[in-house]
Amino acid sequence: MKTKPMKYLFNIFYTLCLCCTLVLLTVSGESTLAAEPGTQKTLQDSDGKTIRYSKPFTRIISLYPAHTTNLVHLGLEKNIVAVGSGDNSLGGRPQLRFQDDPERLLALKPDLVLIRPMISRAYPNLVNILEQNGIQVVSLQPATLEELFAYWQALGALGGAETEAGAMVESFNERLVELRQDLDRLPVEKRKRVFFESIHRQMKTFSSGSMAIFALEMAGGINVAADAEQVRNTNIANYGKERILAKAHEIDIYLVQNGRMNPVSVADIVREPGFEVIKAVQQNQVFLVDEATISRPTMDLLKGIIFIRSLLYPDFAQEGLAWQ
Repeated sequence: MKTKPMKYLFNIFYTLCLCCTLVLLTVSGESTLAAEPGTQKTLQDSDGKTIRYSKPFTRIISLYPAHTTNLVHLGLEKNIVAVGSGDNSLGGRPQLRFQDDPERLLALKPDLVLIRPMISRAYPNLVNILEQNGIQVVSLQPATLEELFAYWQALGALGGAETEAGAMVESFNERLVELRQDLDRLPVEKRKRVFFESIHRQMKTFSSGSMAIFALEMAGGINVAADAEQVRNTNIANYGKERILAKAHEIDIYLVQNGRMNPVSVADIVREPGFEVIKAVQQNQVFLVDEATISRPTMDLLKGIIFIRSLLYPDFAQEGLAWQ
């Protein structure tokens, strides 16, 4: 009886996500999901720009690793002609930097360049030159789980893989339902209180609506920084050392995003002046979490949930789906 309200809320959330998908991909009554081949399709990207096109793109430069991962998952690997610097997910593809001469990108004769808002804000000249040469540039990056499904559908529509995108959303949601049902068996009073660090040098955390916090909560954690202030329209939120230390005795687990955005170690956290009073530090409960599994909008978010759950509840019996 106790699990019914949670399941009911999750079903409502799932329905809202699907509605969000249809709204985001529909502009002026034209839906990229319903348009017939050869007709004009439209979508609105993350920069608020309306994209119009009449056929799938076949020569794609992906300048964000998450785009690359998702395109491959959609069966569009053959359409990718180059990736961003440091993106090693596809061997043999040229790796390009945002700072490169636009001629390097143009030489590959792309018909679509996929970026994210960070790139369009920092390198507007690159975007302008590409567009002046007839190259479609699309900026995509979902900030919340509600936007995740629409993002996958948008990538599928751009590459002509709408069916595969729909299957991707369905598969993800089926696994979420299983994880939710499992989570419902964990008594609230046994759930760990967690601070989830996003950027150590600025003592930032994640915004309450971010995918990282969704992963934490789906793993059974309670976010002690639910009062954090979101930075612009991003998944990052301000917090600061003073507020962290004010909750030192509440923090059972200290999680740290680790990767290019936050290249730190457990030792860096433990040795941070003042952090010796944090309960998690005192009890050796400081753990790194790969940013690719909790900050990038890919199917790996499921791996992030499962990994975080294993950190929070190491005695969890996976085979028996029971909490110890």
